[in-house]
Amino acid sequence: MISTKGRYALRVMIDLAEHADEGYIPLKDVAARQEISKKYLEIIVKELVNSSLVSGVSGRGGGYKLCRRPEDYSVGEILEHTEGSLATVACLACGAAPCPRAADCRTLSMWAEYDKLKHDFFYGKRLSDLTTVH
Repeated sequence: MISTKGRYALRVMIDLAEHADEGYIPLKDVAARQEISKKYLEIIVKELVNSSLVSGVSGRGGGYKLCRRPEDYSVGEILEHTEGSLATVACLACGAAPCPRAADCRTLSMWAEYDKLKHDFFYGKRLSDLTTVH
């Protein structure tokens, strides 16, 4: 399940994409448009900055903006930076220790197939697909 944090991160990214021509966007403006607590968005935007998805400038005229064009972001990338692994089961997470039951697991191939579908879906969607500005 995608958490509120992941969904809000997408909303922030969409908002920044739709207002990219305005330069750096104050977080209070994003919070007001998206009807999300500015305090909560500060936490999310910090992660987006640390992941180099957005850049920020402090002070007068400051705010946040995308580091790349909207079409250069995949939804999967944004979600993984805010949610962590999107793996359905722990044994399929990137860097997971080998499962001692993998050879006998009757469900592993099903989970792997589902994870591939989910990965391909989210990585096949671009941020630009979600914006009103194309």
